[in-house]
Amino acid sequence: MKKRLFQILGFVISTLGWLFVSCTMAMDYWRVSQIGGLGGSNIIKVAWYWSNLWKDCFIDSTAVVNCRDFAVLWSVTPYIQGVRGLLMTGLGLGFVGAILAFVGMECTYIGGTDKTNDKVLFSGAIFHIVGGISDISGYCLYINRIARTAFNPKLDPTSLRYDIGTPLFLGLVGSFLILVGAVFYLVTVFRILFPEPKVVYTNASKSYVTPRTRSRTLYTGYYRPSRQSQRSTLSSETKSSDLSNISQITDEKISDRDAFV
Repeated sequence: MKKRLFQILGFVISTLGWLFVSCTMAMDYWRVSQIGGLGGSNIIKVAWYWSNLWKDCFIDSTAVVNCRDFAVLWSVTPYIQGVRGLLMTGLGLGFVGAILAFVGMECTYIGGTDKTNDKVLFSGAIFHIVGGISDISGYCLYINRIARTAFNPKLDPTSLRYDIGTPLFLGLVGSFLILVGAVFYLVTVFRILFPEPKVVYTNASKSYVTPRTRSRTLYTGYYRPSRQSQRSTLSSETKSSDLSNISQITDEKISDRDAFV
């Protein structure tokens, strides 16, 4: 029951994070800057500049929006291309991970045996982890660009200094949720797929076998048995020798009696 609850919780959290990241791709105001202020006693003249992954825009105090869409892919700023590629890679991996996790969950009854479902769920968790790291890398690359411009002491005072927008915070939260969901998946299947190795001694060949995988049985070695096993073997040998001596004495007595008769 706990395993199912952890898997369902991981699926809900990771899927919610994936939706957060996908929504940020279409959101505006990735970076925001404003200029202006009071233009008299009762008149406020402010202009806002904002950008996202697809366009740069300008809004004046009359709420007129003017935007300039980015050109074709090979003419866009390189760091914008990098952010796009990282986020799209993360979204693709997250989509595949969500499908694998849904198939491998215990409550869906879609996969085969329990061992097969655990392997599929483990693969989905790995896809989520790689996708979440890719998403975080994309957001951090964009934030680094904003921070380098904002805190550059050599920047022209007339140049714009942008602030971090809401989609970046939402995307970082979504990436964190994806990683948390993957951790919930791993908690439910890691001990099953990778159990702790145990040494089993056999009396015949004095060899050990680790029950983790069958291939390990090809590399069995010969070791000195423990003291308890030595005592058990010694006791069994003494018992067998005593029984053989008793049988020999009884046979001699029976043979002497038969010779007397």
